[in-house]
Amino acid sequence: MKLASLKKLRVVISLIFFISITALFLDYGNILSPKFTNYFVYLQFIPSILKFIGIKNISFIGFIFVVIITITFGRVYCSTICPLGILQDVLSYLARKIKKKKYYSNLKPYKILRYSFLVLPLVFLFFGSIFFINLLDPYSNFGRINTWLFKPVLIWFHNYAASILIQNKIYLISPVELFFVKTYLILFPLAFFSLIAFMSLRQGRIYCNTVCPVGTLLGLISKFSIFKIQIEKSNCISCKLCERVCKSGCIDRKNKLIDFDRCVNCYNCLTVCPTDGIKYKFRFDHHLNSEIKEVDYKKRKFIASIIFFISGLSTLTRAQKKIVSKLPSKISIFKKFPVSPPGSLSLKHFTEKCTACHLCVSSCPSQVIQPSFLEYGFLGMLQPRMDYNVSFCNYDCVICTEVCPSGAILPIQLSKKKLTQLGKAKFVKDNCIVYTEKTDCGACSEHCPTKAVNMIPYVNNLVIPEVSEEYCIGCGACEYSCPVKPYKAIYVEGNYVHLTAKKKEVKKIDEKVDYKQDFPF
Repeated sequence: MKLASLKKLRVVISLIFFISITALFLDYGNILSPKFTNYFVYLQFIPSILKFIGIKNISFIGFIFVVIITITFGRVYCSTICPLGILQDVLSYLARKIKKKKYYSNLKPYKILRYSFLVLPLVFLFFGSIFFINLLDPYSNFGRINTWLFKPVLIWFHNYAASILIQNKIYLISPVELFFVKTYLILFPLAFFSLIAFMSLRQGRIYCNTVCPVGTLLGLISKFSIFKIQIEKSNCISCKLCERVCKSGCIDRKNKLIDFDRCVNCYNCLTVCPTDGIKYKFRFDHHLNSEIKEVDYKKRKFIASIIFFISGLSTLTRAQKKIVSKLPSKISIFKKFPVSPPGSLSLKHFTEKCTACHLCVSSCPSQVIQPSFLEYGFLGMLQPRMDYNVSFCNYDCVICTEVCPSGAILPIQLSKKKLTQLGKAKFVKDNCIVYTEKTDCGACSEHCPTKAVNMIPYVNNLVIPEVSEEYCIGCGACEYSCPVKPYKAIYVEGNYVHLTAKKKEVKKIDEKVDYKQDFPF
């Protein structure tokens, strides 16, 4: 294979990964199979590490393949597998199309900044928090950008097209309910997307070589790569073409050196060199060894620089309209623990493994899984939770347990999920309209799939809810259906550790029928 062909191969592979992973997050119709999800998320570096640590199963070693590839060829992961990196390439490509003469230049290595963003998440991880991993992980940020920026736009266009077709009596597609987009959820992915867009338009992959901890870590590993791109000094005429197309800004044409730990292996330089001055060679070649400089690690100083802002909080809620509360409820509700998704085992397991990629949020058909604000504490911000103001957990659904790439939500069979107790329903009598307004309701009991909520006699032929916690699975159907505002009369208190609920026995009514007797009609 000619060296110039490597770029074509890289482009094909990167497009396959980019389109496939993008489709996972934009699949609002749940068309794609969870198996399809696993194929393309398997090699995502941070989720793969966390899943392997949590499950300790040899089948979840995608990150090992990434390390092997990096040791062999360099940062191929950044150029072909990482969806955020490919998104930057797409933005850079569009920039070149708009501005015909878009050239790159050699950049400073920014070593202090790069290693600071690598050390900071590792320090927090050492103390048991993956907060900064969640904020900086490229795959998770790509997921949040798609879920909260691109997917709502796609659904809006879908519904607009559906409305036009319906007006013309064409019913090929039906409208899709747009999930609730909260202001504070949009701010972070919007700010992050704006940042990488600005960096990409200015200098290609500068984000990957200044902020991204995965890029920095793989860059350190690539120092030991078996094959490296190098400049053949005897053939180089200093034409500057390779430096102009290097999106990593790692080619120094004056000294005829390539900073390979910043190279993302885009292979652009291999396609433009007119004199065969760029080689992809075995690292122990004597030419290459003569050009490698020793790095004085003692001079490196690490500076922790963090900027994070969250502003604006507006929530949109919906409730059943069959029964309307006339009087506002007065007893406020304070939940000790949030409710984590089924398959997450416990709050500790979930918060230590979840990278907040929001693939479960995007895949949830009932949209009950929503990003948290401060429910898990500041360090757990953006990690998904069950928001029963938005919806409730579908009794016959396990999609979220099948798509999680980091092992924060483990696969669970539907039969087991139906008995997994995420939390327990709590009844607040003083908020119930049966008590406050002396009127019929029973919405909570009607929607309870396990019959943990029953209506018992009250006064004046009225009935009032009674909760049997041992049968409750914490699906939130009762809380969502309760019409009382602003504080619900029934709510789900999350279990710190998921438990197993009892299965309620259904009493069968035996009625003897005399088939020989004539029907009375």
